[in-house]
Amino acid sequence: MPWIKTISPDEATGPLKAEYDAAVKRAGRVWNIVRVKSLNPPALKASLGFYRTIMFGRSPLSRGQREMLAVVVSRTNGCRY
Repeated sequence: MPWIKTISPDEATGPLKAEYDAAVKRAGRVWNIVRVKSLNPPALKASLGFYRTIMFGRSPLSRGQREMLAVVVSRTNGCRY
């Protein structure tokens, strides 16, 4: 399995710390899918904004349908989370 350098929540400063703090507020912790983008905080922020738009923005798909599509794509890609 590949190893990707990340910045831990304890080491985060500035914009990255703000994103990590928001992640903890949202989900109770900083998940690895967030940490993997820690070396590029602007990309992390844009990625989370994109996710929120796709999952919570206006759409002809219900929230459940969007979650179901995410599960199917993750399974197809071999993701275990």
